[in-house]
Amino acid sequence: MSGEDLRGNPDVATVRPDGSSLAVMIDGVRTHSPVNHVDHRGRVFEVWTHGDDYWTEPFVYSYCFTVRPGTTKGWGVHDHKNDRYTLISGEVLVVLFDGRPDSPTAGLVQKVMLTGEGVRQLTIPRGVWHADVNVGPDEAFLINFPTMPYDYESPDRRTLPIDTAEIPVDVRQFFPTQFR
Repeated sequence: MSGEDLRGNPDVATVRPDGSSLAVMIDGVRTHSPVNHVDHRGRVFEVWTHGDDYWTEPFVYSYCFTVRPGTTKGWGVHDHKNDRYTLISGEVLVVLFDGRPDSPTAGLVQKVMLTGEGVRQLTIPRGVWHADVNVGPDEAFLINFPTMPYDYESPDRRTLPIDTAEIPVDVRQFFPTQFR
């Protein structure tokens, strides 16, 4: 094999010149990258600012959750509320599947990478299945601002096993592979 001309595969652009993704988005999914204010003391990013057009529905409930390194939470879906994630720290790949039969993007799979350096906020519409994959070395911390409070008597959440055949995604592909 030495001396042969290795051709390889041509690279494919994944972002526009402004850094926004070229990937097709599921109908209703929204992302936001709040500005990070950095100085010699540390960083500040504004989770919510008055008049920000990202936050279109009122705040009614909020909670913090974590995902440990090398683990996945999901599949989960809500029938009546949207999830609105804000990443505080870590690296989480959110895998989305549009399970809404009447959606213009029904059946579409979308991946959104949440990092401190890029997209930190994600709106997941009702009816869109989602799994949260921690692809970083540390526990990831997120805050969710769902559009409805949690109903302890009748939770608005359905789940499927992570390896379900009903969603055409094998999440194992997102974990690092070591060749021996």
